[in-house]
Amino acid sequence: MLTTARPFYSILRAAMAGTLLVLVLTACGSGKWGFPYRPDIQQGNWITSEQVAQLQPGMTRDQVRYILSTPTLQNVFREDRWDYPYYNKPGYGETQQRQFTVWFEGDTLIRWSGDDQPNRQPFERADTGMDGIGSSGTEPDTLITPSSDAAVHGAPGQSEPLR
Repeated sequence: MLTTARPFYSILRAAMAGTLLVLVLTACGSGKWGFPYRPDIQQGNWITSEQVAQLQPGMTRDQVRYILSTPTLQNVFREDRWDYPYYNKPGYGETQQRQFTVWFEGDTLIRWSGDDQPNRQPFERADTGMDGIGSSGTEPDTLITPSSDAAVHGAPGQSEPLR
């Protein structure tokens, strides 16, 4: 009896180890575990709605370049048009594409058009920034800035930070 029990337990132990190995390997290949690694691919110009709001007809090319940055696409045959495409393909997630174009007449800006632009920079939040609703879900996020001298120079009784 002892001779038949040993092979049975060794076969059972090998089957359990094989099953465990299969479960571990299938868990690594699914979901967002990062295996295999898929890098984010980001190309083009990131333009915010704040930058678009600063544009005004009659601006020079240098002023537009200062606000929106150097355009990604400049056609030598159509010097009156600058294109600002944006493409983002995250390793895991949906691809995002936006287009923005400005037109010039001579050296002055005459018009612009394109997709809706986000209200934030890419490093500010993890959401898309396209809906204009803040983290509370009720109103847009605002930047809180110090408005009083106490906030700028420090309230009485506060010590200066170490340098």
